[in-house]
Amino acid sequence: MNLHEYQGKEILASHGVRIQRGIVANTASEAVAAAKDLTAETGTGWHVIKAQVHAGGRGKGGGVKLAKNLQEVEEIAGQIIGMNLVTPQTSAEGKLVRKVLVAEDVYYPGDSETSEFYMSVLLNRGTGKNMIMYSTEGGMEIEVVAEKTPHLIFTEEIDPSVGLQGFQARRIAFNLGLSGTAFKEMVKFVSALYTAYVKSDSSLFEINPVLKTSDDKILAVDAKVTIDDNALFRHKDIEEMRDVTEENPIEVEAKAVGLNYVDLDGNVGCMVNGAGLAMATMDLIKQAGGEPANFLDVGGTADAKRVEEAFRIILKDENVKAILINIFGGIVRCDRVAQGVVDAYKNMGDAINVPIIVRLQGTNAEVAKELIDNSGLAVHSAVMFQEAADKVKEVLA
Repeated sequence: MNLHEYQGKEILASHGVRIQRGIVANTASEAVAAAKDLTAETGTGWHVIKAQVHAGGRGKGGGVKLAKNLQEVEEIAGQIIGMNLVTPQTSAEGKLVRKVLVAEDVYYPGDSETSEFYMSVLLNRGTGKNMIMYSTEGGMEIEVVAEKTPHLIFTEEIDPSVGLQGFQARRIAFNLGLSGTAFKEMVKFVSALYTAYVKSDSSLFEINPVLKTSDDKILAVDAKVTIDDNALFRHKDIEEMRDVTEENPIEVEAKAVGLNYVDLDGNVGCMVNGAGLAMATMDLIKQAGGEPANFLDVGGTADAKRVEEAFRIILKDENVKAILINIFGGIVRCDRVAQGVVDAYKNMGDAINVPIIVRLQGTNAEVAKELIDNSGLAVHSAVMFQEAADKVKEVLA
C-alpha cells in the first residue's frame, strides 16, 4: 500500500525522525490557513506547495513550487489542486491532484552550506536482509545516479535478527562525508529511519532528499513509503491512510470482493486459482501470441458467485478480446468450477461478449469437460496446456 508524502512523514515523525514540517490542504483557502499556522509555529516566511499523488518526479511536472508570500500560496495551491499532474511515473493522462502539502521552506536564502543526500530502506530479496541504500547525490533520480555514477551509491545490509548496529549507522554517516555535529545527527537520523521502517512493516522507505542544513540539522524533505499489505492487520491506523482514489479502480473493486487482481496492458483476460499457475498461464498466453490483460487468482473457492465476480472484473477492461480460465482442481473440484462457469455465463447473458477458453485439470476434470461441452454455450474447453494455448491463438486470429 502506497502512502502520500504527508502520511509517510507522519510515520517518520512518530519514530523520532526530523522532518520538513507541513500541513495538508484540500483547497487554496485551506492552504493559506496552513501557511499561516506554519509561520506561527516555525517562523518560516516562504512555503513549498507540493502535490500529493502517488507518483515520483512531481517537481518535473509542475507539482512542487515555492511560494514567497500568502498570495502566492493561494495562487499556486489553486493551480495545483485539480490539475492532472503528468510525471515520468504516471500515464500520459497523469493523476488528478486532490490535495497539497504546504511545507516549511528549509532552504535558507543564499545558503551554500546545505547538502542533499539520498537514502532508502528496503528488503534485499537476494540475501534475505534489509538494506539501507544511500548516496551523496540527493535530489537526483537514483536510477540516473546508478547509471552515470554507480560508485556514488553505497549499501548497508542489516541482519533482521539483530537489527541495525551502531557501527553501521556511523559508517553511513562517514561515507556521506559528514563530521562533527552533522555526523552525530545523521547517526540518529539513520537509526530512527530504520526503526520507522521495521515498526511500520514497510517494504520501502525512500527519502530523497535527506537534507543537511547549514546549522547541521538532518531532516527528511520528502518521503515515499510503501507498506506491506500482508502486515496491515497489525496496523489499523496505517490501513486507514489508504487513499483508494490513487489506486486502479478495477483493482480496488476486486479487492473489495476478495479477488487477487493486478491490471496489465494485454488483450487476454486470465482467471486462475493459485499464483504459480497464474504466472504459468500468463507465459502460456504470450507463447500463443497474446498478451495477458491481468493477473487474477480466484483462490480455492471458485464457485459460481466468485466466478461471476471475476468475469465482471475482467470485462471492465475494454482491451480484453478473450478470457482464459485455467483451474487446477485440488482443493476445489473441477466439476464445481465448470458449473460455476456455466451458471455465471447464463446469469451475465450478453455481458460476456468475448470468447472463453476453459482448461480444467485435476479432480473430476472429465466430468467438468462434459459439463462445459454440453452446456450449449460458446465456451471452448481444453484439457492440456498446449490445447489451451492453441485455442487462445485460434480465437485471437
